[in-house]
Amino acid sequence: MQVSKWGNSLAVRLPRALVDSLGLSVGDRLEIVSATPERIVLAKDERKARAVERMGARGWALPDDYAFDRDDANRR
Repeated sequence: MQVSKWGNSLAVRLPRALVDSLGLSVGDRLEIVSATPERIVLAKDERKARAVERMGARGWALPDDYAFDRDDANRR
């Protein structure tokens, strides 16, 4: 994989096989499980999905068109 510049950040494009095997889609978050100079171990961050499941267990529901906006939530 090649590291590319994306704005002020660096980015790596993920191969389709990896995207499919992790079940990733746009907006998903990954967490670094471990890293060494030779290897990075990634996992799909499931915290949001678990939080939504807990909300459902309590009878709470998100609107179908709901999209979290971190900037809006942190705006003071």
